[in-house]
Amino acid sequence: MKKLTYPFSEDDIRSLRAGDVVELSGRIYTGRDRLHKYIADGGAFPVDFKDGALYHCGPVCVPAGKEEEEWRVVAAGPTTSVRENPYEPDFIARSGVRVIIGKGGMDERTLKALAEHGAVYVQAVGGAGALYASSIKRVAGVSLLDKFGAAEAVWHFDVENFRGVVAMDSHGHSLFDDVRARLQENC
Repeated sequence: MKKLTYPFSEDDIRSLRAGDVVELSGRIYTGRDRLHKYIADGGAFPVDFKDGALYHCGPVCVPAGKEEEEWRVVAAGPTTSVRENPYEPDFIARSGVRVIIGKGGMDERTLKALAEHGAVYVQAVGGAGALYASSIKRVAGVSLLDKFGAAEAVWHFDVENFRGVVAMDSHGHSLFDDVRARLQENC
């Protein structure tokens, strides 16, 4: 188990290898289809992703108190990352993000961008939304809620021991390639 704390340094990220189990602590941000298209179309980054983590997630957040800004996360499972393939290489290059979290993997262009810019793709477990919600200790804010709606907004989460597996590393290695090769050998 490799423990990483935000901000995530390039050295720490480059020390990771595909297959490593990681625990992330600190700030992570959610972002899905609307955020990626918004940025690609020239919109401003709503937060500073440099040395941070982007989680492909549409969480279920409910009001937690009398104040509008108080939220409780009920579920925060990963969404399928492949939809972001057209945007992710440019997003990585422009934002300085170090960790992309999602499910299902991404394409060769994204793998090259991870290697070039010192970032990793972390596979989260699909169907474990309640488990991931338990690692979210605080909703520190939300951006673009009025513009994108709750599922597509950029949520600012403070997490502890958020677990995943490095599926694509900064050295051009991907667990998905290994799986494809094994399937081809055995079919």
